[in-house]
Amino acid sequence: MPKGSGFLKNGRKVLKSFTLLILWNKNQREDNKNINLASAIIVSFKKKKMKQAENQILVIFGASGDLTKRKLIPAMFDLQVQAMLPEKFAILGVSRTDLNDQAFRERMLEFLPKDKKNEKAISAFQEKLYYQTLDTSGNYEYPILRDRLLTLAKEMGIPENFIFYLSTPPQLYELIPQGLASVNLNDASGGFKRLIVEKPFGIDLESARALNKNLLNYFSEEQIYRIDHYLGKETVQNMLVTRFSNGIFEPIWNHNFIHHIEITSAESLGVEERGGYYDHSGAMRDMVQNHLMQLVGLVAMEPPVIIEANAIRNEVLKVFQSILPIREEQVAACVIRGQYTQSHIKGQLVKGYREEKGVDPESRTETYLALKFYIDNWRWGGVPFYIRTGKKLPARVTEVVIHFKNTPHHLFGGQADSVVANNQLVIRIQPDEGILLKFGMKVPGAGFRVQTVNMDFHYDQLADVHLPSAYERLLLDCMQGDATLYARGDAVEKAWEFVQPILNAWKNNPDIPVYGYPAGTWGPDVTDQLVDDGQWRYPCKNLSNDGEYCEL
Repeated sequence: MPKGSGFLKNGRKVLKSFTLLILWNKNQREDNKNINLASAIIVSFKKKKMKQAENQILVIFGASGDLTKRKLIPAMFDLQVQAMLPEKFAILGVSRTDLNDQAFRERMLEFLPKDKKNEKAISAFQEKLYYQTLDTSGNYEYPILRDRLLTLAKEMGIPENFIFYLSTPPQLYELIPQGLASVNLNDASGGFKRLIVEKPFGIDLESARALNKNLLNYFSEEQIYRIDHYLGKETVQNMLVTRFSNGIFEPIWNHNFIHHIEITSAESLGVEERGGYYDHSGAMRDMVQNHLMQLVGLVAMEPPVIIEANAIRNEVLKVFQSILPIREEQVAACVIRGQYTQSHIKGQLVKGYREEKGVDPESRTETYLALKFYIDNWRWGGVPFYIRTGKKLPARVTEVVIHFKNTPHHLFGGQADSVVANNQLVIRIQPDEGILLKFGMKVPGAGFRVQTVNMDFHYDQLADVHLPSAYERLLLDCMQGDATLYARGDAVEKAWEFVQPILNAWKNNPDIPVYGYPAGTWGPDVTDQLVDDGQWRYPCKNLSNDGEYCEL
């Protein structure tokens, strides 16, 4: 029996080893399977990222304007440098100004890089530029545009794939689509036709609805790309990745853990030479209804089923549908507006808003706006959202701040010399783009003194990575037919529905005050009264080390 016992014992060892070998092989196969799956996803992502746009022609209406020269042409040149343009591609500038192709190319040269290493690239880019003088206000000259486009496409071997960019005054947003449709340049049967529309998308709810209705008379919603350059910023897009690719954030991205959310867009400049325009616009129309509401949508949205245009834009729309409206009688308590007044900044006397060129001396147009509202859904019930924007503030900063709730048991809160603040996640959109997490750490030495410290990431640390400009990214997306980062008509109208009662209250109730604030300060003092159990974060130009120094 001793031999049998030894055999049985050895047999168990062999069986155990064999079982472990099977399990090891199984785990190896699972690991390999996961590695292969991850590799396939990465390859798929790279293919999508490097997707080459089809051969096409970009038509820019308002080609002699400021936006074309400062933003659009430089963005297209950067795309060429990155080898992201189609093999066969042309830009046709359209404007009333009487120019020919060569004169247009010379004008655009002024806004391209001047260094010699780019000479060859600039020369190649200039050859892609063409120009057509056209009166866009009536339909009678659009056959000229059609013939020029078709001739250009035929000469270059480009299909009838056309993008029409409306870099024009808003009053032409209704006339140009009608003119294009009159010569069948909206017909996508022979190649895609896309229409890019710059903000403003209306000046109130009624005009926004009218604009959408008019555009849809000539182009389908799938053909219309409403461009908001804020959505083209890398840090805005990174909000989706931060939330939905990290298991540590999404589980706590709700009312159980978040105390409030704060969105700030501050400008250090005043209205400069835009007083005439700005006095009919104001901070609400210029910043809140479009840029900042889009940020709210991305911060508060539910996870989309897939990263695809309609899936993401559907979730943004749901956010806007869930915002509790601010009734006219609530406006005075929930919304604060202000105007910058004369002040000294760094020893220099600075004009007040009403002294700016083109501004009514008795203007009540807001250069500063702060508001508080709620999103009435399962995720955000009871969490206040705060928006703040203004001109002539101490720094140029745009950021989203997630304020997490304090710990339920304040173990270290009784120490007089301790600084115990709630955790904050700061998503900096501009400048010094990056992400900052604020949390408490023990100060070395005796006791349990707590100090708030920063953990940060800056985009400029990615030295070898090209960060595209907002227009560069958005133009490429449209060329590839990706509308993810473009506003959809129904969402635009929903944002106006939220804003309209506030505009109505200001119009109908002159007793709602417009507070003055000295230029170079953070707005009216009463703004802090909006924030429950705390105050606004006053950001510095520098994202990190803000507790040590503050660059303004």
